[in-house]
Amino acid sequence: MQEYSQLRERYLRTTNALASAAHDLKTPLAILNGYVELLQSEKLGELNDRQREVLRDMRSNGHRLQHYIQDFLSFSVLETGELRMRFETANVNSCLSEVCRLWSPRFQEKGLALYFLANEKVIEFPFDAPKMERIVSNLLENSYKFTPPGGTVWLHAEPYMWERRTAAVPPATQERRRRPLSTPNSVKISVSDTGPGVPPEYHLEIFDDFFRLPSSEKTEGMGLGLAIARRLVNGMGGKIWVESEPGAGCKFSFILPLKPPVSESNDKRAEGKAK
Repeated sequence: MQEYSQLRERYLRTTNALASAAHDLKTPLAILNGYVELLQSEKLGELNDRQREVLRDMRSNGHRLQHYIQDFLSFSVLETGELRMRFETANVNSCLSEVCRLWSPRFQEKGLALYFLANEKVIEFPFDAPKMERIVSNLLENSYKFTPPGGTVWLHAEPYMWERRTAAVPPATQERRRRPLSTPNSVKISVSDTGPGVPPEYHLEIFDDFFRLPSSEKTEGMGLGLAIARRLVNGMGGKIWVESEPGAGCKFSFILPLKPPVSESNDKRAEGKAK
């Protein structure tokens, strides 16, 4: 037990040190990206075609590096337990629509169709909207990377009845569970695509930190997108999984309870309102 604690402490120190280094890279990288955009605007002088091409490459790689840094910073915050959820009643359809709006240009550039149709049956409920947007963005990015041009990606939300299973169930509860349940207690959000799919043996492992499929070695990324999504979903008391077969595309789904989990931060906020 002591050896595990020491290893855990060493791991957290390393994670914090790397996060600190990543944070220090944010400012100079933002400055470099700003200068690239200034040059592209041609306010400092007219550019020839070759210079425009070089600047496009610089801007693309600068944004890619910025994305890597942000992913690692998010991972380090989640790993050290410093992230706090802020639950506020909001409209899921509006949240998902905004994410689609931001991603649509990239999907169009690659020749991918992205579909989202608001579901009026999904009621408003308390959730952390920025974290929700990050989860969906990570799932859309995953589909964007692996779905070939000409493919299709669907984003869908629906009311869902989530029956949580427990190890020990009292007799009275067992009787109650036999009755048909008709009132949804959660919301299910899914991202489906027509990509190559994920072999069944990787359906759990794919959500691990820094995991990449053997067939995706040439694909960009550090293998943190799905791991971050899993941690954020868990933080909101939900569950995430994948349904897929090789050659048949992927369907990533996560469910969030309509009633957020009770946490220390929620208790303090409730006490504050009571006073």
